[in-house]
Amino acid sequence: MSDTITQSELREAVEGIGKAFEEFKDVNNQKIAELEKKGSVDPITEEKLQKVEKTLDVYEDFNQKATKIFLEQKNVNDKLEKMETAMKRPDAGYSSEQIDLTAKSFEKLLRKGKESLDEMELKTLTVSNDTSGGYLAPPEYVREIIKKVTEISPIRSIARIRNTTNRSVQMPTRTGTFSASWTSEIGTRSESTGLTYGLEEIAAHELYALVDISEQDVEDPVFNMQDELSNEFAEQFAKAEGTSFVNGTAQGQPEGFMVNGSVAETNSGNGTALTIDGLIDLYSAVKTDYARNGTFVMNRGTLGKIRQLNTGTGGSYVFQAGFSLQVGVPNTILGQPYVEATDMPDVGAGAYPVAFGDFRRGYAIVDRIALSILRDPYTQANTGSIRYIARKRVGGQVVLAEAIRKQKVSA
Repeated sequence: MSDTITQSELREAVEGIGKAFEEFKDVNNQKIAELEKKGSVDPITEEKLQKVEKTLDVYEDFNQKATKIFLEQKNVNDKLEKMETAMKRPDAGYSSEQIDLTAKSFEKLLRKGKESLDEMELKTLTVSNDTSGGYLAPPEYVREIIKKVTEISPIRSIARIRNTTNRSVQMPTRTGTFSASWTSEIGTRSESTGLTYGLEEIAAHELYALVDISEQDVEDPVFNMQDELSNEFAEQFAKAEGTSFVNGTAQGQPEGFMVNGSVAETNSGNGTALTIDGLIDLYSAVKTDYARNGTFVMNRGTLGKIRQLNTGTGGSYVFQAGFSLQVGVPNTILGQPYVEATDMPDVGAGAYPVAFGDFRRGYAIVDRIALSILRDPYTQANTGSIRYIARKRVGGQVVLAEAIRKQKVSA
């Protein structure tokens, strides 16, 4: 997905999401009213709500793009690494030797269709049989690989990122401070104690992948397999590091902010669901300076549940469609931007589906070695294969726990 937004795309999104969200609020208010009056929801209302939610989901990818631009404009640090899929494919056209275009019957078939052939020509040219004509009418081969979407938690887009040429980075941190005291003009002054410092060390851990491909598979396919493999390495490494930035154990891998024991929590106020009061409490529990630059983090399923939270029939929603004709005004939750992280937990009893805070100050990522790919034609030479070894060294951990807070689904 490109990181730029054209005026036409913006205009379409502004109109589309604005209309969809207004319709969503109307239908959701109707659902709430039916629950309060009858204790159940009309299936038609439920169907309408699901349809509108799907429309909002369509625009969510655009919103995430706008959110990224918004965060970059606020200097939240480096952009989320882009994985470009510009594959240099060799020409796979059929040569004149492979397809004999001098055969009159075949030319007739191509130009005028099967209906133009007489009975004898049909017997001679049968596309369904290779030897009697099928070889001369090969199927179209689409030079594009169908791939499932690889979901990646975009923590790089909100965290602090630093490059290093060493095995780790040490960052001094203030662990305690003194208090100022009042005194009279000639009063006795004693030493102010309590100012202490510590050291945070972020190690660069190693990611790797090893893939063997036959020499013929590298030589013969219509795809440039080396380029294809490079894209796969980049995508899978981004997925792995995104997962670790959220849930990493800190043992041979980065520490996830959801795992750090010093990151505090706020209860949702309900044993099985998120609530408006719970989200407000989460937002309010973070110090003002952190909240001012705060970002909500959650997965798409959780976002769908937050969209429905309001103060009652006809009341206010915590989710707001924030697009305007000025690029850089994304959708918000309680007035703050949010990012979708697929590795965040779903809503459920005892789960932590939402985090909020100033991740630029609270979480640091250290890049030691960018993606490096080694082509080894020797190790597997006896099997006719080429070995590709990819590696990357990256670290990450919470450096200021009070800047981040998580929501627990609990009463």
